[in-house]
Amino acid sequence: MLDYTNLYIRFGLGRDFDPTHPRWQEYVAGLGDVEDRREWTYRFYGARPDPPPPGVVATSGCFSYAWLDSGRIRLHFHASDGDGRSPLGQECRDRRLADLAALFASLKHAARTPIRVVGASWLYNLMAYRRLFPEPYLATAKVVRQRFRHMPLWGQFVNRHGDVRGDVAGQFRDRLRHHSSLQNLDDCFPFQVLALEAPVVEFYDFYGV
Repeated sequence: MLDYTNLYIRFGLGRDFDPTHPRWQEYVAGLGDVEDRREWTYRFYGARPDPPPPGVVATSGCFSYAWLDSGRIRLHFHASDGDGRSPLGQECRDRRLADLAALFASLKHAARTPIRVVGASWLYNLMAYRRLFPEPYLATAKVVRQRFRHMPLWGQFVNRHGDVRGDVAGQFRDRLRHHSSLQNLDDCFPFQVLALEAPVVEFYDFYGV
């Protein structure tokens, strides 16, 4: 069964869920003319560039941020190198640190008041990702459950090429077979969403900006 709520977001239409949006109307109209709705959905999505996360105001390499409110920003990660290598591989670590240093340098120039940095993703379970951030920030990590409609959880099943990661998906299916209800469904996911928050000065110090 297709998750139309998640599709609406993945098509870059935001979270207003406006059924009259022209792009959504185009997609819905196409559903009535095809036999395989999954194939139509795949072609429709593939014909459009990946949408940026909602509210993004600055981007540097694979990282960007959006304002949550006047005192907090939310970090986002997206695999944008396009050179075939893993963006979180050891050989790309210096590049990722440079991305973050440039991003926070621009934030330091633009911000006029003390702010806090917020993150929420399954990626914070991976050392390849954790090593890019200051320890005081990592120390605040807390598991966030019931994020079933959001990519910070479901993103763990897709690799940088957009293909399903068979090993992770297999673990999920194996665990799911042992559940007869939705209770504790979070435990079926190989990685949980971790939420973090710390003052921006920790990042300025860590990246030397």
